[in-house]
Amino acid sequence: MAVLVYVESPNGIVKKTGKEVSYYGSQLASALGTECIALFIGLAENPASVGNFGVNKVIHVNSNNDIDFDSQNYTYIISKVATDYGANTIILSNTSSGKSLTGRLGIKMNAGNVSGANSLPELSGGFVVSKSVFSGKAIARYSITTENKVISVMGNSIQPVENENPAVVENIEIKVPVSKLKIIERKTSKGIVPLPEAELVVSAGRGMKGPENWGIIEDLAAALGATTACSRPVADSGWRPHHEHVGQTGVAIRPNLYIAIGISGAIQHLAGVNNSKVIVVINKDPEAPFFKAADYGVVGDLFDVVPKLTEAIKKFKHS
Repeated sequence: MAVLVYVESPNGIVKKTGKEVSYYGSQLASALGTECIALFIGLAENPASVGNFGVNKVIHVNSNNDIDFDSQNYTYIISKVATDYGANTIILSNTSSGKSLTGRLGIKMNAGNVSGANSLPELSGGFVVSKSVFSGKAIARYSITTENKVISVMGNSIQPVENENPAVVENIEIKVPVSKLKIIERKTSKGIVPLPEAELVVSAGRGMKGPENWGIIEDLAAALGATTACSRPVADSGWRPHHEHVGQTGVAIRPNLYIAIGISGAIQHLAGVNNSKVIVVINKDPEAPFFKAADYGVVGDLFDVVPKLTEAIKKFKHS
């Protein structure tokens, strides 16, 4: 039985999470001795490119239509393709869309499901999937014993390896049921890497003293090519938009580098960022809790440290 990977393609583009789940699915299929099939729904530029991450075949559903996301209709399409092409394991990204699909697909296909997997399943003596629990303080291992399985994969959990081997694309049409939802307005962030996909994040808190000082954070982010973020009090105060709020009650992220500036490090904030590979903390309070979670720490006035750091990065890149 094949492994089916649903690849999200917002605005027709395959993003980093799509490449990650394609590679994850291909590695799992190889371990199971079967093929990996990628599924695209609606518009997608160059869907054959996921073959470079080990996918054997691509099924492109309704390729000429820009289909609005509806978890009920997408569940119908994904489960139908899985059944028609003999796939008993479905892999998705652990995005907001993927989360809404994982449970629905589990019910639709009578499948055991795990959301937020952070590594490939262990196959010796069963099918065991691991994920972080208790705000990243522990790892739970789930044994899936059902024939059908659904897994959503946390971003930045696996580093995809790319090869030049595009996949064959099969275009099919599936009649989508009339949606029960009506979209009134859609607002999307443009020109930036979304926080769940960002590899570099520069974040700041109340230590900035006010929104008028945020320029030094944006300058540092621009020098690094990073995405900006903030703590909850900053978003609640209206200094920054709510989609930049990271933490337990905001966006959970797993970047390669997270720079926390003027953030004390309350447990609710740490819960959403402590899976970052490297954490750098800049704070004038040497007793700030965040230093205990940091890989690197700078004790100093952020208004002195951050501009100097930005200039140093610019000089390094220029050289």
